[in-house]
Amino acid sequence: MRSFVHAALSALAISTLVAGTALAQGGTVSPPASSSSGTIKIAYVNSQKILAEVPGRTDAEAQMQKEMEGYRAEVQKMSDSLNAIVSAYNKAEPTLSATAKATRQKDIQTKESAYQQRVQQLEQQAQQRQAELMRPIMQQINRVIEQIRSENGYAMVFDAGNQSGVVVAADSALDITDKVIQRLKAAGPVSTTPQKPPAGPTDKPLGASRSPDPRKP
Repeated sequence: MRSFVHAALSALAISTLVAGTALAQGGTVSPPASSSSGTIKIAYVNSQKILAEVPGRTDAEAQMQKEMEGYRAEVQKMSDSLNAIVSAYNKAEPTLSATAKATRQKDIQTKESAYQQRVQQLEQQAQQRQAELMRPIMQQINRVIEQIRSENGYAMVFDAGNQSGVVVAADSALDITDKVIQRLKAAGPVSTTPQKPPAGPTDKPLGASRSPDPRKP
């Protein structure tokens, strides 16, 4: 059990998030649009290729790996402590009374249960942190896809890179993957670090990304 958990934690990567994103579930879909001839226009993207080249993903992966070190260190410390307790019990077992054996076995089981629960908590925390780091990147990808879809009048944009999808063959002329990547690279990486609020009042503009609250005077 412990070796499996260590392997799972070590193998945890940003790519595990992909299956849960809007892009991987089929991209952006808006009300149908038609060309001048009345034919519905569609396009497709390869989400795997986009994710491999999107600006900011490398930084997000590096940040995740850095934070994972703390998770691994805690798991290793708990594992070493539990192994030491089990080793000490095995050495002392021949000299222990039945009551003492039962007491120490119960203690080991309690500590092992606590260990497994903590590992599960850390796995959940790691997955949540992955989602936090990748969310701005995925939102940027979906915004760009929607921009291109709207500009070109596509009714739908499918994801040909999604393993759970149904696209088995398509005309390469409908592939807008490179257009998406070019626009993402032109825009540059998005920040995956939450912005800290200002320390105090300021009369300087906060930037284009912040709009005044119309509800406030």
